[in-house]
Amino acid sequence: IWDSDGHIVTNYHVIAGAYSAEVSLADNSRVFKARLVGAAPNKDLAVLKIDAPKRLLRPIRVGTSADLQVGQKAYAIGNPFGLDHSFTTGVIGGLGREFPSASGRPIKDAIQTDAAINPGNSGGPLLDSAARLIGVNTAIASLSGTYAGIGFAVPVDVVNEYVPKLIRDGRVDQPGLGIIFESVSTEIDGVVGILVNGVTRDGPAAKAGIQPSQADRRGGRIPGDLVVGIDGERVENPKQLYDALEGKQIGDVVAVTVLRNGQEITLNVTLEPLALMNE
Repeated sequence: IWDSDGHIVTNYHVIAGAYSAEVSLADNSRVFKARLVGAAPNKDLAVLKIDAPKRLLRPIRVGTSADLQVGQKAYAIGNPFGLDHSFTTGVIGGLGREFPSASGRPIKDAIQTDAAINPGNSGGPLLDSAARLIGVNTAIASLSGTYAGIGFAVPVDVVNEYVPKLIRDGRVDQPGLGIIFESVSTEIDGVVGILVNGVTRDGPAAKAGIQPSQADRRGGRIPGDLVVGIDGERVENPKQLYDALEGKQIGDVVAVTVLRNGQEITLNVTLEPLALMNE
């Protein structure tokens, strides 16, 4: 529970594709229908809202994550395997970790914890010893899909930045190039980069002249531009592209180097807010 207005914070992947949602409070006395207020897939965060009496709403205390230290106590609350209101303890095992979000874009500066996190913990709070929110439990590192001693949480500083924007606007605009690309690296003429399969109509890449792949008359595919650099830094895979755009703002101009017909050319692209697509 984020505030006394009934805003509820969870993971985007928890509600993605859902037609409806319900929220039950801690005492299980009432179940409230919830509506989606906004979502940020790139950070795997979503905000729901319930119309509940204020006397039943007890907003969580919000801490900070910038000053966390490896080894300090951490506590996770969730519903693993449907076992509601489960409480597990552990420590912060690492900081500055990185794992993919629901959109595929990496979440940086994640918190690693050995407090047991299993399917059903997603969207629940990670707390410090003063019961302050320090993260939103999101993922586990496990070959079996169950607890293996390593869980990850979106840091509360990110949550505190994104949630107010989601409440206000329903979304958080992300600057991007306006391209749809392969999820893996592509090699053309011995050069490795990111193949552009499509561009947003009237988007920044299209305006700058970046060319997507096209079908030929025989039903084959003519490769589009291969992105190989951003602002002079080589990029060979989507992660490096995300890293190159990290910290950029809407309206920034970036120099995008592409391989086209065996030649590398550089085009200036003005970043614009984009909907749910690659970049």
